[in-house]
Amino acid sequence: MSDATRSSQGGSAVLEIQGVTKAFGERQVLGGIDLTLREHEAIALIGASGSGKSTLLRCIDLLVEIDDGDIFLDGEVITDPSVDPVSVRRKLGFVFQAFNLFPHMKVIDNVTLGSVRAQGSGKKQAREEGRALLERFGLGGREEDMPDELSGGQQQRVALCRALAGNPRALLLDEVTSALDPELVGDVLDAVRDLKQEGMTMILATHEMSFAREVADEVAFLHEGRIIEQGSPGQILTDPNRPETQKFLRRLLAAGRI
Repeated sequence: MSDATRSSQGGSAVLEIQGVTKAFGERQVLGGIDLTLREHEAIALIGASGSGKSTLLRCIDLLVEIDDGDIFLDGEVITDPSVDPVSVRRKLGFVFQAFNLFPHMKVIDNVTLGSVRAQGSGKKQAREEGRALLERFGLGGREEDMPDELSGGQQQRVALCRALAGNPRALLLDEVTSALDPELVGDVLDAVRDLKQEGMTMILATHEMSFAREVADEVAFLHEGRIIEQGSPGQILTDPNRPETQKFLRRLLAAGRI
């Protein structure tokens, strides 16, 4: 997408990633990532397992320390060592592959814990807002259940409610359907689709190409820790320029995943 197109869509930069690198030992995982996420925009990260998608999201949320480069949130650098990671995470909602719910806590307490402890919200207000979120995503009446009483799809929607409870500037979604049985994927994707229609700003790592085509404003293809091709869903998923992107999509097509 050109700068002119971005400008015409409106929206200032929420996240700016500049030259970010990360290695684990001798293994280079991110080799210089540049990416800008604007207000109300959704960017889909695609690429093979091990291409760096999850690591990039974890770097943005300061769960993984970068080796070089900078990440800005609303124009403020967040990767300086002096920055408090907790204060940054209060502004970002992260939804993990494997739900990461607290198994010993009720659904409503999973949703409200961050709001009460990190955001300083009153418990009563947090629970009211948490119940409204659960109702919105089809989980009304399940507030007092334990996570293991829910299906995988329901647990992931609880995780999404938890991420939204802090009214984040942006959502980071890491393969949110990869741990689900196929029949449970649709409900989670519907929830994310609704958020996008409401203008939520998000970066999502996904293997669901049809979903990326529908929801994303831009698609970025990662290969060996670099974004080697980026553009509109129509261009990247239908007529990619790079042979690496073409090969990746052919493999998905052969596997029946497109």
